[in-house]
Amino acid sequence: MTGTLILVRHGQSEWNLENLFTGWRNPGLTEQGVAEARRAGQALKAKNLVPDAYFTSALSRAQRTLDLMLEEMSITDLTIVRDHRLNERDYGDLSGLNKDDAREKWGDEQVHIWRRSYDVPPPGGESLKDTAARVLPYYAAAIEPLVKAGKTVLVTAHGNSLRALVMKLENLDEEAILSREIATGAPIIYGIDADGKRVSTEEL
Repeated sequence: MTGTLILVRHGQSEWNLENLFTGWRNPGLTEQGVAEARRAGQALKAKNLVPDAYFTSALSRAQRTLDLMLEEMSITDLTIVRDHRLNERDYGDLSGLNKDDAREKWGDEQVHIWRRSYDVPPPGGESLKDTAARVLPYYAAAIEPLVKAGKTVLVTAHGNSLRALVMKLENLDEEAILSREIATGAPIIYGIDADGKRVSTEEL
């Protein structure tokens, strides 16, 4: 028995466009972000994928993306689980800052380390390792049992919370995951067997 796990990063947000560190803040989607979310829904509908369960974060940009996808998929009768453990990585003191301004304040090298190291958090924030420490236990407890039972599950979340999941699913090490980009509004579809192992991957 093979289940299906669909991961979708939210559509482009206003702060993505403005090159700001977002983290747990709540900017809205841009027009492009809305279009990306709608295209994601259309792509899943074209493949006749109707999820049995829906999960998203506690942040509005992921929730809005899921709502737009559901409109395109013509799905209305459903229960959505929203949980902060699927939130984006918390950027702490960097949140709301322009990335170029942060480089001027702390230096290129330090900002690069915060953004691209696995286990060095920015001041007051989380590293990718910290993010994985909340995402992966939640996945194991709430999402993975459904997929292992043969269900189709849709998770709409964020670049780094999804990166933590992708690291596990694709067996990537701490170095490889740092260069694994998760595009906005582009579904990644995994086939998962009854042991929780990935048996197929498709990116739309």
